[in-house]
Amino acid sequence: MIKAGAIITAMAAAAVLVTANPPAARAANFDGQWSVTIFTSAGDCPSSLRYSVHVVRGRVMGDDPSYVVNGSVAGSGATRVTVSEKGKSASGSGVLRGNMGSGRWRTSTGQCAGMWTAERR
Repeated sequence: MIKAGAIITAMAAAAVLVTANPPAARAANFDGQWSVTIFTSAGDCPSSLRYSVHVVRGRVMGDDPSYVVNGSVAGSGATRVTVSEKGKSASGSGVLRGNMGSGRWRTSTGQCAGMWTAERR
């Protein structure tokens, strides 16, 4: 069960960063490597995990090919991301400001939910 919870939580980690068609110049302000920590407040998922993602021209990508990350960061720092793996998915939203960020995440089934924080490396 921990493996399944870790997968869901990993998906949520990537579920940390998006908005449709961000202006490239402003969105690039958030480019780089980010360390994302996921905190579970509801459900049977690990209590906290840390993952690495990167942002390029406002597009969010995972650093682990075992899951798919679809997301972006708007020029304002608003984020929205969906992460999927093996038929399971999670989504998250929040905001990045400078070198920090935070928000909420939830699995598509509602099995788990919580908060996330991010720090640029």
